[in-house]
Amino acid sequence: MVLSGCAIIVRGQPRGGPPPERQINLSNIRAGAMARRAAQAQPDTKDTPDEPWAFQAREFLRKKLIGKEVCFTVEIKTALGREYGMVYLGRDTTGENIAEVLVNEGLATVRREGIRGNNPEQARLCELEDQSKASKKGMWSEGGGAHTIRDMKYTIENPRNFVDSLHQKPINAIIEHVRDGSVVRALLLPDYYLVTVMLSGIKCPTFKREADGTETPEPFAAEAKFFTESRLLQRDVQIILESCPNQIILGTILHPNGNITELLLKEGFARCVDWSMAVYTQGAEKLRAAERSAKERKVRIWKDYVAPTANLDQKDRQFVAKVMQVVNADAMVVKLNSGENKTIHLSSIRPPRIEGENKDKDKRFRPLYDIPYMFEAREFLRKKLIGKKVNVTVDYIRAATGPGEGTPAFAERTCATVTIGGINIAEALVSKGLATVIRYRQDDDQRSSHYDELLAAEARAIKNGKGLHSKKEVPIHRVADISGETQKAKQFLPFLQRAGRSEAVVEYVFSGSRLKLYMPKETCLITFLLAGIECPRSSRNMPGGMQVAEPFSDEAMLFTKELVLQREVSSTAGPHTPSLFLFYSPSPFLSPF
Repeated sequence: MVLSGCAIIVRGQPRGGPPPERQINLSNIRAGAMARRAAQAQPDTKDTPDEPWAFQAREFLRKKLIGKEVCFTVEIKTALGREYGMVYLGRDTTGENIAEVLVNEGLATVRREGIRGNNPEQARLCELEDQSKASKKGMWSEGGGAHTIRDMKYTIENPRNFVDSLHQKPINAIIEHVRDGSVVRALLLPDYYLVTVMLSGIKCPTFKREADGTETPEPFAAEAKFFTESRLLQRDVQIILESCPNQIILGTILHPNGNITELLLKEGFARCVDWSMAVYTQGAEKLRAAERSAKERKVRIWKDYVAPTANLDQKDRQFVAKVMQVVNADAMVVKLNSGENKTIHLSSIRPPRIEGENKDKDKRFRPLYDIPYMFEAREFLRKKLIGKKVNVTVDYIRAATGPGEGTPAFAERTCATVTIGGINIAEALVSKGLATVIRYRQDDDQRSSHYDELLAAEARAIKNGKGLHSKKEVPIHRVADISGETQKAKQFLPFLQRAGRSEAVVEYVFSGSRLKLYMPKETCLITFLLAGIECPRSSRNMPGGMQVAEPFSDEAMLFTKELVLQREVSSTAGPHTPSLFLFYSPSPFLSPF
C-alpha cells in the first residue's frame, strides 16, 4: 500500500498465513499530506483537504509500486518505531531509487535542514530538485497547485438515488481499504466519492468488535481479508454498483485478472447469501457453482462440510419415476422402477396456506377447497403430471420432527427438484403464484439446487400480481360433499341419471371398486361403486373395532389407483347398470407453463 508520496507499506511472501506488514518512510524527502476525514467521534474536528500535489505524488508511487517487488534499506529508526530509509524498485539497490524519481518529477521536496555535505545520496537529491525547479515540473510549475486538490465526498445524501443514477454501468475506481474479504472502501473516479461497497451475493468471515474495542476474527477472516487485499488493494478497478438496501451499497468489482466475488467463493473464503444474490448482475448460477466447487473440495470454511445427500447412493439421488398422485400442492407420490411407491416433496417451496385458524367452527375444514389457490395449485400439477414420467433429483432429506408447542409433527421428508421436458415443476408453480419460496437461515444448506431460479420466479409472480400475489378476490370453491350422506345421495341420483354421462376426477380410491369422485360441473363429491363387480374390502375402522382386510384387497386397490386415481374420467349412472369409464386427455405435457 502507498500511504502518501513518501510512505509505503511492504510485506514479505506469505508462509502459512498473512505475512507481517512494515511501514517504510522515505528518507530526506517530503511529499504533501493526503486528505483526511474528520474523526466521527469528535464532532468539533473538520475534514483536512489534500495538500497541493499530494494525491498526484501518491498516485505516481501507487502506479509504480503496487504489487511489485522492492528492496529497502533502513537508515533511522525513531524511538516510536518509525523507520526511515531508501526504497529501490527490484530485488537489490541497483534498481530505480524511488526518492530520486519523486524529486525529479517535482512531486516531493528535499529535507535540506538535515543534509550532511559528505553524503552523496543527499547531494544527488538536492541536484535533482534544482533541475526539477528549473524545468518547472510538478509542484514547481506555475499556478500554485490549487487545481491538484481533490474535492473529496465522504458522504452521499441519498445513496439509493446515487446508485440508481449510475444505471449499473461500470465506473472507474481505486480500492483504498479492505475491511474484510467482502467489504471494501473505494474511491470512485473522477468525482472522488469515497464509498463502502459490499460485494453482492457473498459474505466472508468478519472481525467481531468486542466491548473493549478489540477485534476477534472469525475462522479464516484474516486469510479472506489478505486474499482480497493482495489482489485489489490500491488497484485500478471498475465497479458496478448494483443496489442499495438499507443504506448498504452492493456492488461487483471487475478486474482484468478475474472476478473477486467468484474467486472468494471458489477458494472457500466466502459463502453465498440469498438476500443480495438477487441483485448480482454477472449471473447468480456462477456463484452457486463456485461455492459448490469449494464444498466438494472441502476447502477452508467448508473443511467440515457434509453434503445433504452424502449418505445416498447415486441411484437414490437421481432417478426417473412415474407420477401416481399429487398431494396438496408441494408433494407427489411416484412409482419407482422397482415398483415401490415413494412420496417426494418439492424442495424449498411452500403450498398455499390459510393464515390463522379456520373461523367457521361448524363447517368441516377441507384444505383442498377451503385454502385459497390450493385447488388451483393441485389441479395445475395434476393436469401436467399424473401418469407422466419425471426426472427426480434429491436435494436433501428433511429429518422427522416431533410435535412442539403450536407446531405439528412431521415425518421424514425426501425433498427434490422434479423436472419434465427440462422444466422445473416447482419453478413453474411459483411463477404462476401458486406457491411461495421458503426463506432459510444463511447457514442452512438444505434447500433446492435451483433456489435462485425459484426466488427469481417468485419475484416475477409478485411483480405481475399472479395467484397468491394478486390483489383480486380469491377464488372460492363451494363443493358439496354428499359422499357420506345416504339421503342426499338418493336425492342426487335422479339428476345424474338424467344427465347421462358426467365428467369427473377420481379423488380417492377406497378399494378396487369403491371410489370418491369430484364432479366439477356439479361441484360435488360423490361415492361411486363400479357396477356389476365387487372387489375385496380393505381394512377399516368399524364401531366394533378394526375390520381386517380381505385377501388381495391391497392388490386390487393399487390396481385401480394406478389406472384412475386423479385421472379425468366419465361416469354414467343408470337404474340398473351404473358404470365408470376411463377418459384419457389427449393433450401432451405443454412446455410453456
